[in-house]
Amino acid sequence: MIPHYLDPKNDFIFKKIFGHHAELLKSFLNAILPLPEDCIIESLTYIPPESVPVIEGFKYTVVDVRCYDNHGRHFIVEMQIQWTKHFIQRMLFNTAATYTHQLKKGQDYDHLSPVYGLALINATFTKEEEWFHHFQMTDKKNRTLDDIQLVLIELPKFKPTNISLKKLAVLWLRFFKEINEQTKTVDQSLLAEEPIKKALDLLEASSYTEAELRAYDKVWDAISTGKTLMNDKMREAEAKGLAKGRAEGKAEGRVEGQAEGEARANTKFVINMHNAGMPMDQICQFSGFSQEQVRQMILNNPSVQ
Repeated sequence: MIPHYLDPKNDFIFKKIFGHHAELLKSFLNAILPLPEDCIIESLTYIPPESVPVIEGFKYTVVDVRCYDNHGRHFIVEMQIQWTKHFIQRMLFNTAATYTHQLKKGQDYDHLSPVYGLALINATFTKEEEWFHHFQMTDKKNRTLDDIQLVLIELPKFKPTNISLKKLAVLWLRFFKEINEQTKTVDQSLLAEEPIKKALDLLEASSYTEAELRAYDKVWDAISTGKTLMNDKMREAEAKGLAKGRAEGKAEGRVEGQAEGEARANTKFVINMHNAGMPMDQICQFSGFSQEQVRQMILNNPSVQ
């Protein structure tokens, strides 16, 4: 029987693979992260969910791990699959929060470990050809602080040709870009690498229960609903705001009309997701509002015309 694969970019599947198979995650991180040349991750431990800071309306991490390298150094990696608006701000906020929440009361700052925020982005957010973005704090003399670093990868732009990457990095990125529900055959170069072959085995739909497949579909449904409602919200806000501004015939009226139209569209966006049965954390994720803001919108506007 021809294997039927699931898409590794799905949050549920991503966590199923990398949140439960440390050897695969270690292979992926050693290949992808811009680590110092003498640094190799030798082991890692998963950070328990209760130890990860929960930031209302922002936190949406797939996997958090503490890595230990060959020099005895350790650092934290926070991994996400990003689909949402304002993802750079969210990623920076989350990564900075992970950094600051390492300290308990009374602890010295030397207890802090560097934190990498790593996001695979299944969309483009810049017009330039560059697809691998590495952010860190640098002063005007090009001296860097490595405590907080962001690595953002635009998967649609990635092409496995004419690039100076490790072979394993290319193969892992091909795994994410090329494998999906339409895949019938897999290139032999992917199957030849043992960690990736094992990850492919974990993608076969036949190995999942009906409940797991429903969870997989629910992630796609939430993403699709969020994208559709967000686009509708933006179009409606623009149309209503500009229409009211033109009617008032003043620059102030245009600004106020746009603000009022956007506020009304925001409310409708949130209530539509609520009526569609989306859980609170996903409504906050797609809208950018806090749980209290969402509650107030629903309470004060049970229906929006």
